[in-house]
Parts: sequence; structure tokens; C-alpha cells
Amino acid sequence: MKTRSQSPPRETNRSSPDNHPPSGEARQSPREASQSRRSFLKKAGGGLSFVVVFGPAGLAARRPRTPDTLDALMGADPPGSPAAEHPFGAWVRIATDGQVLIYNPAAEMGQGSMTALPVILAEEMDADWDRVRIEHSPVEPGVYGRSWSGRGRGGSMMTAGSMAVRGYYMNLRLAGAQIRRVLLDNVAREWGVPVSELATEPGVVVHAASGRRISYGEVAAFAEIPDELPEVSEAELKSPADFRLIGHSVPRHDVPAKTDGSAVYALDVQVPGMLYGVIARAPVHEAGPASFNEAEVRGRPGVVGTVTLGYGVGVVAETVEEAFAARDAMEIEWGAAQADGFDSVASLAAYAGIADGESQGRPLSESGDVRAAMDGATTRYEADYFNDYVYHAQMEPLGAVASVNPAGDGAEVWAGTQAPDMARAAVARELGVPVEQVTFHPCYLGGGLGRRTMADYIVEAVQLSRSVRRPVKLIWTREDDLQYGAFRPMSLQRLTGGVDAGGNLAAWTHTVVGDGRGLLASGIGIQYYDIPNQRIEMRTASHGVRTKHWRAVGHGPNKFAIESFIDDIARGEGIDPVELRRRLLRGSPRGIAVLDLVAEMADWGRAPPGGRARGVAFVERSGTLAAGVAEVSLEEDTGRIRVHRFWCAADGGVVVQPRNARAQIEGGIVNGLSTALFERLTVRDGRVEQSNFHDYSILRMSDMPDIEVRFIDSNEAPMGLGEPGVPVAAAAVANAFAALTGRPLRHMPFTADRVLEALNG
Repeated sequence: MKTRSQSPPRETNRSSPDNHPPSGEARQSPREASQSRRSFLKKAGGGLSFVVVFGPAGLAARRPRTPDTLDALMGADPPGSPAAEHPFGAWVRIATDGQVLIYNPAAEMGQGSMTALPVILAEEMDADWDRVRIEHSPVEPGVYGRSWSGRGRGGSMMTAGSMAVRGYYMNLRLAGAQIRRVLLDNVAREWGVPVSELATEPGVVVHAASGRRISYGEVAAFAEIPDELPEVSEAELKSPADFRLIGHSVPRHDVPAKTDGSAVYALDVQVPGMLYGVIARAPVHEAGPASFNEAEVRGRPGVVGTVTLGYGVGVVAETVEEAFAARDAMEIEWGAAQADGFDSVASLAAYAGIADGESQGRPLSESGDVRAAMDGATTRYEADYFNDYVYHAQMEPLGAVASVNPAGDGAEVWAGTQAPDMARAAVARELGVPVEQVTFHPCYLGGGLGRRTMADYIVEAVQLSRSVRRPVKLIWTREDDLQYGAFRPMSLQRLTGGVDAGGNLAAWTHTVVGDGRGLLASGIGIQYYDIPNQRIEMRTASHGVRTKHWRAVGHGPNKFAIESFIDDIARGEGIDPVELRRRLLRGSPRGIAVLDLVAEMADWGRAPPGGRARGVAFVERSGTLAAGVAEVSLEEDTGRIRVHRFWCAADGGVVVQPRNARAQIEGGIVNGLSTALFERLTVRDGRVEQSNFHDYSILRMSDMPDIEVRFIDSNEAPMGLGEPGVPVAAAAVANAFAALTGRPLRHMPFTADRVLEALNG
């Protein structure tokens, strides 16, 4: 198989040394920014520094142990020094001028974590939010990593699964409360008053009896931090009624920089002596280059070198244009791959045969006696649901800057990633060096959706830089990103249900078939529905196409199938869909409350405007319970579904930042509607057929419905809000379509041809 590596017209998102910020001033380099942060922390009489460290009981604030602690945090200490061995955590710095610097450990990809996490710490500190500065934390998972439970020692800096706020919430509150206690103790000692007579207001300690007030900056000038900070229990934390920041929307930290162009993304980074790299990747996933016209490519203008990789050929050149021209001139002979000849449409159709097989798949959940309950059912329901591959389609294509040192035993990297700790470790493995010899600078990222939990694009930049021993900016085009992506797997969902003589849904089976292993299982459980006899299983296929977590992982396709099937049963039994779900949720007051709220929001039971219908769905994701109602109409001649309105109610515990939380739910609904109505990736003869947004359709502004989101008031710990909007969307739309036409939609996305087929079937 020989190809000439030319691409269709591409969306390049390219940078060049001539790019400047809109103001015309030179953009501060990441190195300069790091140095200025260090200078800020050391200025003005020292101030107060708090190290927040993990211990058996969770996070705790401590004083710095050595004079070099600050440099250690910033990555300036040599490996093995006392500072490097200290288990650092989130740093809080109170300067004598009253400024408070808080480090944020989570990736900022548009979801607002760079505001929400510092808000939690600042709340319990009683910091003046107007005086707070926020910076990316260093990449030290043993220091800044969080636990998946949200308590105790953690070790992951991955921002995924709606875990940022949920994972750090209680630990950051406790740490903030300890810092506040230290400030109070110091003022009590300085003024000679009982600490019980002191209180705080934002950035100020107050003694009401004497009317005295002192700012945090003034306290920082004389305060001492004890070696062992006072213990603070959860019972001593603020009452939610006293929150000034949590539950009250504040301006997002990242928005001004993104608005004025000063926010640094990987492709904004400029390093002296930097070259540009691009890669011709295999047209079939994982195929390797057997040979290519190396001499010709190396002889082209500006080309500095080429690199043969396991699944492609990279070229490094002096300019972006020269790099792309050299890639377009490549003639590559590709080797064999597992995906050769793979046809996704035919394979998906063949999944039914796998589901029909007599041998059972891997059980994921089982309770009761399904066979007996199904045999005793008076009515039995069965349906198959399908979904195609889905591409992440994050707005910023991939890219990274890497500088491997001349000896090849260390590197400096700039990248936007959801998992900077994993990326740093992957670079170290590639170079065969300790992780301490890799300096990693997290950048803003223009969307992740799970794709940027992978480090492949970052390792590629390192491979190219190592080959030339100069800094290299690696650029992926949209075509690269789409055709050599890692996709949400296609799958078949087979569901059966048995209703007993009393009208109860007594038996339930769900078989999922697909390629993606654990990616298929997410969201397949029905733990909130009271169905006594269940069997849920997975049957796997293998095609050689790369798959990966996609926003909400398997909840999108699985909840589409589950919630559509619930409506099938409701119609068959002559029960209102909301009422059937209320019966199934009888053991979950929270679930019923969410369902009732969305029914109230949508005025469920009232006839919608002429030519429209409504559908409902209920889901759980990341601990959040959500219910949605879609109102749709149909152009019967074209098969186009139009979603006019979408209502969503959610119970996600404490909502740290309400305005941003609504945006998160709304964004999830947008993603969910996009995959429900448009997004479809297909593979023919092993090759991805789509190349850009002209043939990989996504939801456009003209397709947007009016969306209303409400939250259940709660004082419970916060749950994840970034993903529940995704799975609730498709099923609500499918159920609205069925209510409108009497026909089910069972293959996502609901393209016009599939809608017409359903109408005529």
C-alpha cells in the first residue's frame, strides 16, 4: 500500500515566529512567566507561605520546611535535595501587600476549574477574592494529585470524569480553614485577646469588642507559622449559609486572558531556535511505514531531518510551510495492520450475531433470577440499539512544543493536556530518564473531551526534538486529528425486559457488544431503578481502530439505549413515561425530586405546540442525578429533527459556581445533541472516511434549542457536573420523536436517512 501524503485543504491552526498578541507587545515566554511568579512570591518582606500536603487524614496546611521550599515548588531545586523530597501540595502565599496566590492543579480546558478550585480554598480562608491570583501548579502528582474519592492521599492530576471539584472539595476546604486559623492565632497573640473574640471578613481579621481590624497582608508581616498547624475538623467548617464565594458566581479567572489573547496555548509558545514538525500518519490505524522517499524529502528546502515512527514519518523544518510541503512530498509504502479491510458499517451490523451467540459474555452486574422472572413475565420486550464511532472534535487540534537537551537525557515540554503528570511520565519513559529530568509546563487547552488524557502527541514532539536536538513545535491539522484520532467506540445494545402480572418491570437484561473494553461499560448500570432481576453483560470485538474515553464515556450510548427502552415499555404498558420512571425510582427520593422538577419546568402533561412532542430521560453520571425533557418537531419530507427546547434538572450536591455549573450542563447537552443528531465517523477498508467538518457534521448555532437548567438545592458534597448533560440528551430526543410519530429511533445519530427509514418502516 503506497500513498502520497497529500491532504485536503486543511484547518492548520498554525503558529509562526511572526505571530504577536493583539496589543503588539511581545508575549511573555513561559520561562519568563515562571520567573516572575517566583519573584512575586519572594517579594515584600517575605509574607506567609503555606504548603498544603497530603496526610493520612487528607490535606493539611504546613509551614515551609526549608528556605529552598519555594524554588522546589517551582522546579528549581536539584533532585535529591531536602526541598525536593518534601511532600508539597497546593501552595497558598499571602504577601504583605495583601495579595493571595493560589495554585490550581487541574487542567483548564474551558470548564472553569481554574476558578472553581481556588474559590473553595479562598472560601474557608475568607480571602478577598479581588486580591487573589491564580496560577497553574507544578506537575507533581504526589503533591497536587487528588484521590478519586475526594478524601485522603491522592496521586492523579488527570482532569477527567467530572472529578476536579468533586475530587478536591473537602480537602481544600479543610486546608483553607487551617490557614484562617493560623491567621487568627497570630492576631490573638499580637493583640493579646482570646482567639474566640476574633472573626474574619474577606481579607481582614476583626475584633468586634474593640473595633480593631487588620488586613491579611498586615498579619503576614509579623505572623509565625507553627511547625504543626492546628487540627480542623469538618464540623468546624463554614456553614453553607455563611458562604460568600461557594454558591455565588464570581468572574472566571481564565476569561479575560482568553478574550484579550494573552492566554498561552501550546501553539502560542515560542522558544529560541525552534523548528516546526509535522507527521504523515498511517491511513490505517497502527500501520507502519515500510519505506519512503527519504533522500528526496531530506533534500527539500528548509528540511532539517526526518524521523521514522511506528505508525508514521515525521519531518522537521525551519518553517511551518516548509514542513508541510515536505510532508506533502512524501511517498510512503505502508505495512500491514489489523484494521486492513475493516468496514465499520458492515461490522456494526454483524454485532447482532455476536449478541445472538449462545455463550454468555463477561457479566458486569447480576441480581435475582433473571431467567425465572423472564419466563414468568406476562409481557416481554426486546430491542437493539446502535451507535457509530464518534470523534472528539475539540476545537483546538493537537500540538506541543518539546526541547530535548543536547545530551538527550532531559527535556522541557509545553503542552495543553488533561493529564500533565501522565504526560510527563510518558516523556520520561520515551527518553529513558527519571521523571525529575523532564520539566513540564501546562498550557491552556482548547477543549479536551477525553482526547487530551492521551500523551501520544506530546511524545511525538519529544521524538522529533530528540532527532534534531533542537526545540520543535509539533502541529496536528484537523485532518490529522480526525483521521488518526481515538474514538468513542461503536456498539450494539440489546435489551430485554419482562413485565409481570402485576404490571411491574420484574426482569431486565442488557448486552453490549463492541470494541473498547471498559469504555463500553460506563453507564450501563441501572442502580437507581428498582428492577429486582437483572443481568448486564459485555461481549467484545477487536478491529484495530483506536478508541478512547469521550465526554461521559459509555453513558452516551448506554443511557440512550436504556432510557429509550424504558419509553418503549411505557408505551407498551400504556403508562406515562414520567410516571413509570417515578415507580422505578421509588427507592431514590433524590431521583424522584429531579424527575419531578424537570416535569414541572417543562409543564409535562400539557400539550406542546402543534406539530411538536416532548420526551423525557433520567440519568446518573459522576454522582449527579439529572433528568431532561426535549421538545422536538419533524420535517417529514427531509427527515430533519429540530429540537426547539430542552429542560434539564440536576442534583449535583453543593454547586460551587452556579453560572459556570449551568454552562457545564448546557455544554454537555450541546455535545449530547450533536452526537444524537449529527456526529458519525465511519471506516471503510481500514481508513477513516471523514476528514474535516465538511463531512463530519456537528451541531451548529442554527441547530441550538433554548436550554433551561435548574439545580436542586443541596448541602451535600458536590458531584460532577461536566458530563451528565451528554447522556440525557439523546434519549430525550429519541423519546420525543417516538411520542410525535409513534416510531422509535434505534440508531444514533438520527440522520435524515435513518429518520425517513424509521417513518417508512
